[in-house]
Amino acid sequence: MEKKRKRYSRRATILFYLLVVYILAALVWWFISLEQQNNRLHQSKIEHLNIAEPDTRSAHYKEQLSGLQDEYRRNRVKYAGEGIVFLGLILVGALFIYRYITQQARLQQQQQNFTMAVTHELKTPIAVATLNLETLLKHNLDENKRRKLIAMTLEETARLHFLTNNILVSAQLEGQDRKISKEDLDLSNLLADRVAEFEKRFHDRRFEAVIDPDADIKGDPLLLQILINNLIENALKYSSKDGAVFIRLSKQPQAVIVSVTDEGPGIPEEEKKKIFTKFYRIGNESTRKKQGTGLGLYLCDKIAKDHNADISVTNHEPNGSTFAVKFYT
Repeated sequence: MEKKRKRYSRRATILFYLLVVYILAALVWWFISLEQQNNRLHQSKIEHLNIAEPDTRSAHYKEQLSGLQDEYRRNRVKYAGEGIVFLGLILVGALFIYRYITQQARLQQQQQNFTMAVTHELKTPIAVATLNLETLLKHNLDENKRRKLIAMTLEETARLHFLTNNILVSAQLEGQDRKISKEDLDLSNLLADRVAEFEKRFHDRRFEAVIDPDADIKGDPLLLQILINNLIENALKYSSKDGAVFIRLSKQPQAVIVSVTDEGPGIPEEEKKKIFTKFYRIGNESTRKKQGTGLGLYLCDKIAKDHNADISVTNHEPNGSTFAVKFYT
């Protein structure tokens, strides 16, 4: 099926180029034909003038000849002007069609990558959880091993919950009739709860949190949880096992800023404007090998905008990135 789609897309692209070349060739031929017709008409009128006015030195003859030459030049300018206008319209239309085709091809490729990533990320935790449960059923394990397997299973189900939440919320946020219920909430407590949950799930990772108290904002608690979860998950994904994740909430006179910093490889400058696009994943090989669907940062951007907030990414020295969300109060 995928091969047929690619073959169809390639044929459509070739047909588009052939059509553009044909239209340009027809335009050139049209201009040449009009120019030849103008020349023949001009020569014919001069011949008629020569018959009607044998005295080529008379003032009347010269006046008539000058008029014919002016008419010839006006026709040339008119045909050239029309040709340039048509050429411009054709090129602009071709550019728009080309951009549409390339955007559709890019989106199709991103959706295919997303489907493959989601399939992989769904199958992996399901397989691990199934294997752990089968092991618990088949073997009489001691208490420590049993608890360890149960903890691993719970972690895999948390991954499933995180992934399905992202997919569902992404679909909801794009709905035409979507509504966000905003309420008064303490972002400091919400962030502290999220950090505690991650410390519980990833007890072997290092988290350093500095949270100013009583950061009150209006927002949707579930969406803000998803935003924070995605930022921390992203930091964990691209940091080394012994690297720390720094979480910070700072209160300012008219804003509250939440930032998450990792010690990973960082993000190239040319990628920073693209990472919040749906399905987009960074093209550098060291990061593309990481699991992901390309939805996390897209959701963060959507949720931030829906809460009158700005999200940005900056470099962290000596290495890593800092994602900051600024909520205006």
